[in-house]
Amino acid sequence: MQSAERQTVYRWGFVWSGVTVAAVGAVLLGVAVSRSQAWAEVSSAFGLGLLGWGSLLQTLNAASLSPAELGLEQTFPFSGTRFLVVGALVWLAGWGLIAAGIRRSPVAAGEGLSPAAGATLYPRLAGYRDFYWSTLGAYGGGILLAELVLILLQTLLSSGVQFAETGAAAGSSGFQLAPPWAFAISLLVACGIAFISGSIGAARARRLSLPEATIGVFYLGLPVPIVLSMMERTAALQSLSYKLREVSYVAGLLGRPELAYWLVFGLLVLVLVLGINSGFIAAGSGRLDLRLGFELFVARRHVEVFRPSLLLGTLGVLMLGIIPPLLIYGIVRAVEAAVERTRIRALGLADPIAAAAALNQLKLRQQSPTMMMTALSVGGVGVGVMALIIVLSVMSGFELDLQKKILGTHAHAVVSKYAGDLPEYPKLMEQIAKVRGVVGQSPFIVNQVMIASEGNVDGVVIKGIDPATVGAVTDLPQYMLPGGSLENLEHPERILSRRSPGGAGTPMLDDKPADEKPAGGEAAPEEEEEDPIIGKPKGPAKETVLPGIILGRELAAALRVVVGDRVNIVSPLGTELGPSGPVPKNRAFRVAGVFYSGMYEYDSKFVYIFLDEAQRFFEVKGASGIELKVADIDDARSIAAQVVRQLGGYPYRARDWGEMNKNLFSALRLEKLVMGIILSIIIIVAAGLIVATVIMLVLEKRKEISVLKALGVPDGGIVKIFLAEGLQIGVAGGLLGLMSGLAWCLFIEKVGIKLDPEVYYIPALPVRIEPVQTLLAVVIAVLVTYLASIYPALKASSVEPVEGLKAE
Repeated sequence: MQSAERQTVYRWGFVWSGVTVAAVGAVLLGVAVSRSQAWAEVSSAFGLGLLGWGSLLQTLNAASLSPAELGLEQTFPFSGTRFLVVGALVWLAGWGLIAAGIRRSPVAAGEGLSPAAGATLYPRLAGYRDFYWSTLGAYGGGILLAELVLILLQTLLSSGVQFAETGAAAGSSGFQLAPPWAFAISLLVACGIAFISGSIGAARARRLSLPEATIGVFYLGLPVPIVLSMMERTAALQSLSYKLREVSYVAGLLGRPELAYWLVFGLLVLVLVLGINSGFIAAGSGRLDLRLGFELFVARRHVEVFRPSLLLGTLGVLMLGIIPPLLIYGIVRAVEAAVERTRIRALGLADPIAAAAALNQLKLRQQSPTMMMTALSVGGVGVGVMALIIVLSVMSGFELDLQKKILGTHAHAVVSKYAGDLPEYPKLMEQIAKVRGVVGQSPFIVNQVMIASEGNVDGVVIKGIDPATVGAVTDLPQYMLPGGSLENLEHPERILSRRSPGGAGTPMLDDKPADEKPAGGEAAPEEEEEDPIIGKPKGPAKETVLPGIILGRELAAALRVVVGDRVNIVSPLGTELGPSGPVPKNRAFRVAGVFYSGMYEYDSKFVYIFLDEAQRFFEVKGASGIELKVADIDDARSIAAQVVRQLGGYPYRARDWGEMNKNLFSALRLEKLVMGIILSIIIIVAAGLIVATVIMLVLEKRKEISVLKALGVPDGGIVKIFLAEGLQIGVAGGLLGLMSGLAWCLFIEKVGIKLDPEVYYIPALPVRIEPVQTLLAVVIAVLVTYLASIYPALKASSVEPVEGLKAE
């Protein structure tokens, strides 16, 4: 009889000899590469060869080279070539010896065919195939098609879809989506393609087909994210980078484009796996079976997740913490047990048999270990979802607060030239006003200067503004503190000195009264005029009218100035002739107002002057640029592009607020992503509990599984039952985490967690509940629990009826 077990014989002498020879060949190859100083080229080629397509590309590249380029026309006078050839031959010989040392054992003499030779083979084993090329095509082609559709659709929707109009009216119409919305739609379509492809491949093979999935993902799925990651760093791919600039822009919103590419690739692979599992469940039995009523009924009776006591107890733990609900639960259960046992004892005095039955019922009502693990799994998922919602909502609140402060001080978009100023800005503003979506515009001049007062010196960004239009672009008028006004920039004569009668200024950060301290920045106190006849002072000298300047609150405190004080602006960009030669430009200004935006960087580094004064001081004709305010800040990028097209393109350009503050918001998004991934570990830990729970259910219900399979329930039906059990745990935990997370967020928002405004520049912890982000936390929990239930469900489906019933 022929042995059914496969036997492999290792001839260790050949194996170890081959390893030694191969190692010598590797050393010779290393020497050859070192002598030719080609480690950079070899390492890149070796990295490419690790991929399946890399070896093919290298082979085709070598086939296209001439003998001279390959170096084959050279003889062996060069030692590097000799080492290369000898090393390659020795390397191949070593692997040949290793292959010769591994052999199948021959059939033992006297063994023949068994008595069952020629009988009908078990149907599942008879129909088994080790590889399906069609399934490989579905998996690999599906993931590749999903990636290409995502890239092309994102580019198309972000760039704009144009529809030519027919008929009497000539022209074109179309629509264009903001990059985030275009990415969301493209990602949904790509995920749908990956899911359908996985379902079709699994239905064709009637099994999960993991080898086909692995080969398809590695050979057809990996090249796209690899090319996208190398796009910015490889000169040969620069043209592709320009064509896919919309894709690069969306990926750059995260701060690290490569990270975004691989996250999307991982999501598509995950959706492919979900499609594979769904296809196997639906068509694993050989026919399409989408019914779930029976399986859901069995799963609901097995685990009983949606029991009111379990849900209310878990919700109490999530809302109040662990200790108070457990104390209450322990007290209630102890009281119930004491009362019940007292009743059974009284019953036993009259009827011992009835008391024994009642005691047995009491034991049956007590929770089994599986039910306890189910409760822990639901609680673990709930804690993970609750923590994810709270942390992401708080981080979104910080992001929104920062965005409001930035957009309150800066414009939504800025129009300028690639080089030079805008002397024609009034004409440009008339053209910009025709662009749909632009609701405000204001010219400006910006530069860097030094500001000096009697108390201190600091470097600041000075900005020339038009007070009449700046309020239509920024919130600077609302930021002004009492005692100052933007109108003082146009009418500096209205600014009262702090020493003048009725002056609005008051000393700041100084104990000296106003009449004992000279005005900040002045060389000496202004002298009073004397009466020419009697020689007595007749009143203060008339003050010189100086141009006004608006300072931030933090800068005013650092300079120790208030409204009415004098400061000096020094610009190193130009020089003026003085008695001793060229000196930097220096001009005196009087503080016309103080603003407070709530952001330290702006309150300490920005000053504003009148646009005409900036033109004279910096000798600028016109303006440096035009600030714009748009109706939809999320669509600022496309509106800015329309403005550039309206102006005729080059030399004009427009930058939106996202591009100007890209690093800051990218860091915030990346931080939120990392926090989300870290907090998702809590859900993964809960998924481990789910795996243990479902495995215990499988061990508990082996007899029931065998009965169901004996009654004709297919493997896919058994998988549905245990997947439904895991999904019930995930859905229950996700809903409880959603309710508790929203409740905590509302508590933080309404009651508030107070912060020190002097330190954090916000009075309380900000919270912003984003529907998509909140829903995503629940979806992550459900997906993780679904994936965690796959392995136990497959183990349950592999139970044979005879194995589960032979012990009964």
